[in-house]
Amino acid sequence: MLADFLAYTLAGTRPAGNAMQGTCAGGVRWSWQGDGDGVLLMEPATLAANAPSVLASAGVHGDETAPIELLSYLVRDIALGEAALSCRLLVILGNVDAMRDGCRYRDDDLNRLFSGRHRQLAASHEAPRAAALEQAAVQFFAAASEEPGARWHIDMHTAIRASAFERFALLPHTGRPFSRAMFEWLGQAQISAVLLHTTKGNTYSHFTAQTCGADACTLELGKVRPFGQNDLTRFAGADAALRQLIAGTNGREDGPLPRAFTVIDQITKQSDAFELLVAPDVANFTPFGKNTLLARDGDYRYIVRHDEERLVFPNATVKPGLRAGLMVIETTQDTLTALV
Repeated sequence: MLADFLAYTLAGTRPAGNAMQGTCAGGVRWSWQGDGDGVLLMEPATLAANAPSVLASAGVHGDETAPIELLSYLVRDIALGEAALSCRLLVILGNVDAMRDGCRYRDDDLNRLFSGRHRQLAASHEAPRAAALEQAAVQFFAAASEEPGARWHIDMHTAIRASAFERFALLPHTGRPFSRAMFEWLGQAQISAVLLHTTKGNTYSHFTAQTCGADACTLELGKVRPFGQNDLTRFAGADAALRQLIAGTNGREDGPLPRAFTVIDQITKQSDAFELLVAPDVANFTPFGKNTLLARDGDYRYIVRHDEERLVFPNATVKPGLRAGLMVIETTQDTLTALV
């Protein structure tokens, strides 16, 4: 199982009752979590009192394969003693059924169903998985230290389209100041830009930040590709930073911190008449000048109000009522000054 966690999960194989846990190289203890697939807890033989608890997830969108592969290799390397582990680590492969089908999701976007929203879509194929992943996070962090910086959640994704910044991150809004430690870790991970949310959401990282008190981020690492067609060397920075975090060897770097962009508005698809007035292949973080008309839907219009606004996650094919794009402006200087 540990030698190829991804293949084991995709096969739908589950350990027998007497094989739900074990020990691997260096005395690392592992245990299969819950009744579902793709949730694995790993703990070092000796755990320091101040060791963090790290949740690393991927595959919340089933077709975003590169980070899924990275996590599978991480589990293998820990099991072989080739990657150090000094903290509690929960590895989660999110939407396993969509991973098997090679699609983003079956019924509903799993990364819009957290913080209880799954209860509003009880008939959705994804709803039970959202509830299960919430429970897995709550149980994991219930045993974690409450000291600042002791709880981490790294939720890894890939973007549907190209981006002006190939590797960027999103930080959820909790009402608390943003963490300097997180920005420094993102710099180590070679993340070029950080998108700062200004309202609460229903993503997995929003849930763990708000409900579990975690320093949480969503990473966007390149583009969607099928399993086996990823050049994982392009994401070596994020992989190395995660390995350093769980090994307890991450430290401050002298390199630049990521640029910061704050969400100022959302383009919402209100009906099937919705039009997104940009090229179909427009890249994330493409800038638009003041007075540019970007979207219309009946009487609704989105017109750029600032001298420059950048469009992130444009997607005209979402269901009515969902986000068809985020509008952001650069706030690097103010954001870095306010970090704690």
